[in-house]
Amino acid sequence: MLRAKDITHAHKVLKDVVVNTPLDYDHYLSEKYHAKIYLKKENMQRVRSFKLRGAYYAISQLNEEERQRGVVCASAGNHAQGVAYTCKEMKIPATIFMPITTPQQKIGQVRFFGGEFVDIKLVGDTFDASAKAALDYTKAENRTFIDPFDNDDVQAGQGTVAYEILDEAKREAIDFDAVLVPVGGGGLISGVSTYIKESQPTIEVIGVEANGARSMKAAFEAGGPVKLKEIDKFADGIAVQKVGASTYEVTQKNVQNLIGVDEGLISETIIDLYSKQGIVAEPAGAASVAALEVLSEYIKGKTICCIISGGNNDINRMPEMEERALIYDGIKHYFVVNFPQRPGALREFVNDILGPNDDITRFEYIKRASKGTGPVLIGISLADKHDYASLINRIEQFDPSFINLNGNETLYNMLV
Repeated sequence: MLRAKDITHAHKVLKDVVVNTPLDYDHYLSEKYHAKIYLKKENMQRVRSFKLRGAYYAISQLNEEERQRGVVCASAGNHAQGVAYTCKEMKIPATIFMPITTPQQKIGQVRFFGGEFVDIKLVGDTFDASAKAALDYTKAENRTFIDPFDNDDVQAGQGTVAYEILDEAKREAIDFDAVLVPVGGGGLISGVSTYIKESQPTIEVIGVEANGARSMKAAFEAGGPVKLKEIDKFADGIAVQKVGASTYEVTQKNVQNLIGVDEGLISETIIDLYSKQGIVAEPAGAASVAALEVLSEYIKGKTICCIISGGNNDINRMPEMEERALIYDGIKHYFVVNFPQRPGALREFVNDILGPNDDITRFEYIKRASKGTGPVLIGISLADKHDYASLINRIEQFDPSFINLNGNETLYNMLV
């Protein structure tokens, strides 16, 4: 099993390769949560995520014959960038499998970092489907596979994040109570928790998963890795259907507190970090900061480190993030309402049903028919989320058979 000495060795290899990223005291978050909050900014790493650490160290440990065969990896984006950067530096050919759903920003970055040494293959809708294709290709072509998390050398490389945190904490006399770590496949939390628990066991390591992809929680409950039937791919960097065998073993040993954060809260956090502090974080990277809201009572008066694991955020996704944040905050709502198909029906709805400062953000007939009413998809933005109950009462008077899409994921995904 992974040991702290492995991470110390990885640090020696990586210290002149990776950026020793800032560990900054955050005044805004500290004041907001009545705690001392520090941010370990791996979004400022060379490839804008911690994944360079594990990829570079794992490839550096290959023998010459393994390198000459060429490497293969599967990734939702950040591991791919780490492998691409490394292979260009070491002049090793790489074939990189990524899900078809990977944001274009991340695909473009892989091409940029890897150049002529990288061949990108887009396969499958999820990381797990892409990983299966990568493993099949590795076997068929006799290549060397670099797993994004279920690999001791990868975990050792990721653990150097903790090495830097504790090293600076010692120099600056910072006594951390807890470190919050995003969890996808488990590579980062395996390395971080191993180093911290051996070096400073009084520090609690808390794992943070996105609610729509809690594969480590499922593994904890099942007593081993299990594959989730469905996941929400929004936080793509940590949206993994099944954690690794070794990452589960390490995490289960070292981590007692594993929490989930809503994707809407992650979206709100991304916007907040950018607008108030100028910090660019991707969904996976913002998860640890979003967890402060979930743990707000628990962390009062404590000294906390949040690892911002990555900053590869596609600007084209911002409208989706804003939408998720507004829904999470209870500001934006969607309904299917039967409207009378006569002049003045919409005016009646606006005058009698909406509050004076509420707004209609979407109005779309789902189906027009010859009968007297037709179903309409309507989006409403409230001026005050506390007006929600009274709005529901008024809509019920307008159409007793209306459908509230809040919580109805199937209809929401189909119509919105």
